[in-house]
Amino acid sequence: MTTLDDLERIPGVGKSIAEDLHHLGITAVGQLKGRDPEELYERLCCFKASPVDRCVLYVLRCAVYCASTDDPDPERLKWGNWKDKEA
Repeated sequence: MTTLDDLERIPGVGKSIAEDLHHLGITAVGQLKGRDPEELYERLCCFKASPVDRCVLYVLRCAVYCASTDDPDPERLKWGNWKDKEA
């Protein structure tokens, strides 16, 4: 199993986002535990030197929840449920 395979176990994380996490120094699911998804998203935008689709932030929120929760709620493992709340 490669490092990317471990990250791809997270719902919503495919090869591209696993590679993005790897560029940020995240090489295992456990390294996401307790992290700030917004800070990871901002670091990714800086790394890419351009805005990154907001959907990536939603996946990061889901990924941190998944890594930080022993018995995650299946509904919360759907990245679309992590979208920004409308005002």
